[in-house]
Amino acid sequence: MGRWEPGAAGRLREAAMALYTERGYDGTTVAEIADRAGVTARTFFRHFADKREVLFAGSEMLEHQMVKALREAPPTATPMEAVVAGVLASAEFFDDIRREYSRRRAAVIASTPELRERELIKMASLTSGLTKALLDRGVDQDVAALAAETGVAVFRVSFERWIAAPDDVPITDVIRSTLKTLAELTA
Repeated sequence: MGRWEPGAAGRLREAAMALYTERGYDGTTVAEIADRAGVTARTFFRHFADKREVLFAGSEMLEHQMVKALREAPPTATPMEAVVAGVLASAEFFDDIRREYSRRRAAVIASTPELRERELIKMASLTSGLTKALLDRGVDQDVAALAAETGVAVFRVSFERWIAAPDDVPITDVIRSTLKTLAELTA
């Protein structure tokens, strides 16, 4: 199979997920992922820096989408309203097709300390991105940091609830429910 064959990244993600599920993350090599996907190891490294990045590809795109929505919130929006706009924008990234993949991905990450650490780094990057966007809107540092941290917590809890929810429950509904719970907690 040619190294530039269309769909290689998607095949690599699916192959990695299948192998991680079958053998565990630590029991899977890049060569095995590439072989299962029908490409060379060299092609693997054209798409991903290492085998853990297969699970985190798209993180930058998700962060960009959320930060963009925050930046585009009306100028009259409070810091938390702007953050909520960003969190709700994450729903565009997670459609129903990604739910089963997201469930499998979460299980693999939960079973591997190295991957849990990478997930925390991803969340810290998201928090930094949201904080910076709030600062750019003129929000005070302490308020920006608290709003961003709160938004990421809402995102994480909503994501966990969404992958556990029945398939007919949209992620937007889960996010709104989580925001309602937060409002009740802080009332």
